[in-house]
Amino acid sequence: MNLTLMQYFEWHSPDNGEHWNHLSKEARKIKEMGFDAVWLPPPTKADHPSNPGYAAYDVYDLGEFDQKGSIRTKYGTREQLQNAIKACREAGLLVYLDLVMNHKAGGDKKETFKVVEVREDDREEEISEPFDIEGYTYFDFPGRHGKYSDFKWNFNLFTGVDYDARKEQNGIFRIMGEDKDWSDNVDAEHGNYDYLMYADIDYAHPEVQEEMVRWGKWLTDELDADGYRLDAVKHIDSNFIKRFIDEVAEHAGREIYFFGEYWNPSLEANEDFLDEVSFDIDVFDVRLHYNFYTAGLEKAAYDLTQIFDRSMVAEYPWNAVTFVDNHDTQPGESLESFVADWFKQPAYSLILLRQDGYPCVFYGDYHGINGEHKIDGRKDEIDVLLDARKNLAYGNQEDYFDHPDTIGWIRFGTEDLPGSGCAVVIANGLEEGYKKMHVGETRTGEKWVDYTENRSDEITIDEEGNGVFYADSQSVSVYGKKTD
Repeated sequence: MNLTLMQYFEWHSPDNGEHWNHLSKEARKIKEMGFDAVWLPPPTKADHPSNPGYAAYDVYDLGEFDQKGSIRTKYGTREQLQNAIKACREAGLLVYLDLVMNHKAGGDKKETFKVVEVREDDREEEISEPFDIEGYTYFDFPGRHGKYSDFKWNFNLFTGVDYDARKEQNGIFRIMGEDKDWSDNVDAEHGNYDYLMYADIDYAHPEVQEEMVRWGKWLTDELDADGYRLDAVKHIDSNFIKRFIDEVAEHAGREIYFFGEYWNPSLEANEDFLDEVSFDIDVFDVRLHYNFYTAGLEKAAYDLTQIFDRSMVAEYPWNAVTFVDNHDTQPGESLESFVADWFKQPAYSLILLRQDGYPCVFYGDYHGINGEHKIDGRKDEIDVLLDARKNLAYGNQEDYFDHPDTIGWIRFGTEDLPGSGCAVVIANGLEEGYKKMHVGETRTGEKWVDYTENRSDEITIDEEGNGVFYADSQSVSVYGKKTD
């Protein structure tokens, strides 16, 4: 079964509280488009009602309490979210929620505490003597009045902050205390990449771990999601990630799917993380995304035979979530690296029409991006690939990655899916490319056509089971058996 995931939001999704309602109305259509699951944005209250959700304030507020300027989140109310999940269930869609557990933002009160400032590019190097600052590190969630949890947060439960309210000064300030330091088992970039932003949660505290695991169990009971996307996992102690996965899954008593954003293109870094969490989580294939980005920039100069070089899907196919772009890589955002227009359809063919990885289609690529950098969606281009994934892309795979500007592969199809099987060709050169590929002697005499309609060729499979398949310059073609 070719499961396909949609990231059902982009950074500038409308700030009108209607996102959950829109999902309720669209759920059946999303399933009909060829998707099997939706990854939803953070459902919890952020520090401002217009925030996309990654500046997490109160994880127990799903759009239920009058806090931070509204009852709803950017996406709607708790009731609307529950209705949307119900609609997805009825449509046959799996639902994955985005969990932000690395930091908290929008503290309710200031506290005074001692810190040391560290270098931004090396958090292990101190650049000041210890001194007192004021920070918004006290969270008591006055609008919720202790419902669901009476846990209150203070500076002792965080490792660092990035703002001194006393001096109105920005920086990275590590909070001082007995046996207190950055978390272990995090990404080694910048010496120690525990700190990312806002008030960084200290998972060395047992009470913090207990509270966050308790919240994970509560959320699972309340919303009955099928899985969770864990944000910023390279900044969180992997021992806690392992505990969270184990205990939440055990509490649920059913299968829960976990996938994480470990934003590091290094294969070795991803290997280390997966090993630390016993391979109980999948990760986004960040290296593959950057390969796509580079291929789009370099055009004919890029060696297409290297497109999967050191990618997760090439080395750990069972733990790879493949994607072309997402909310962070879109123009103007923190990890901007948007794949070039001409390479969008080829890139999506590389994740949707191959046998490995769990492909994720970005809402912004499909429906378009709003905001300052407005971009039209590529629904038609992606729909034809979704249709090919649903009907053609089955069976064993044989690669023809033997030329730097033209690559191809075959999916041989399966007997239980008559008409399945496809031939894909991608060319990035200044002229059209072609591949002679073997589709099987049983195909002799069949007529194959390009389902993308980028080419009008009608290919006849010869008596040896071979066909010569073409792609236009800087394009992709997906051939399958011609039908009436």
